[in-house]
Amino acid sequence: MLEFLGFDRVTFVHEWFQHLSWLAIAVVALLWLLESRGRHVLGRFVSPLMQDRLATRLSIERRIVRLGLIFTALICGIVALMRPQTPGATETLSTGRISADIMVVLDVSRSMLADDAAPTRLDRAKAEVAEMASRLRGHRLGLVAFAGRAAVLAPLTPDYSFFRMILNGANTNSVSRGGTQIGTALRKAVASFDPGPGAKLILLITDGEDHDSYAQEAAKEALEAGIRVVAVGFGSEEGSKITLVDPDTGARSLLTDRNGTPVESRLDGELLREIALTTQGAYVPAGVAALDIEPIVRQHIKPLVRSPDEAAPVRTIPREHYSWFILAALISLLFAVAIGASPARSETL
Repeated sequence: MLEFLGFDRVTFVHEWFQHLSWLAIAVVALLWLLESRGRHVLGRFVSPLMQDRLATRLSIERRIVRLGLIFTALICGIVALMRPQTPGATETLSTGRISADIMVVLDVSRSMLADDAAPTRLDRAKAEVAEMASRLRGHRLGLVAFAGRAAVLAPLTPDYSFFRMILNGANTNSVSRGGTQIGTALRKAVASFDPGPGAKLILLITDGEDHDSYAQEAAKEALEAGIRVVAVGFGSEEGSKITLVDPDTGARSLLTDRNGTPVESRLDGELLREIALTTQGAYVPAGVAALDIEPIVRQHIKPLVRSPDEAAPVRTIPREHYSWFILAALISLLFAVAIGASPARSETL
């Protein structure tokens, strides 16, 4: 079969389909038998002279050509089912992007309610994370919220709609305990990654205030796990008062300490920079201004989710040829129909 088709250098995925060629021969033989039988039946009732006057038939040559085209269409269809491929002549496809796991670690402590980054640090951070997510298609995203403790609000998922819904609902009530424990949040995020190789990144969003959670030790643990940290610091280094809003009445009041003194929250950029450097990541001082997301994603995030051994991922696929045989089958059928649709009067047999 393969030598007959002239494809001795081609391999077939479903070679057993070649046995259908016997069925194709049987179909063509049956068609020839039916045509011959119909001609003889007509000859029993009508003389050859009247056949030429009353019936229009294909000449013997046209009938042979039409059956030959039908046989060709069947054979081409069978070869297409066999999926011919060329070994050694493969197409190399670059995947263009690498699937990475990115865990967003979001500070939802009350210090993030400071309005130096309008409308608040937390609202600004959520808006910036949503914008970053829209530019990181193809990766899995997760969300850890933290204050005095940390909680996984969204496990790593490729469902960006679900991630965005959980992100929109994150607030200061997402974590029950007050305070700010960056180290606890980093450990929770590290434990949330799947074991094994692959690009892994923590996107830490906070004002940098930390209450003795051993953040540097947690950063070292992240580095040992092969996880880098991109820290984005929101807020003013000069400090800003924290305004609380009563959800029932809308009344606004300043957060005060035990002595009644208004609490001021400052961005601790030095701590965030040390965490980023420890994990060989990056620190982005967002401050109180609007972020330019595109260069942050391009310069700080995308290079980190591209591990050295995955810098240029490629996959090879064999070159498929079945489409040409499908085309040949269709052309053969069209010619067979055209010959049958324009018969010429045959000579008396």
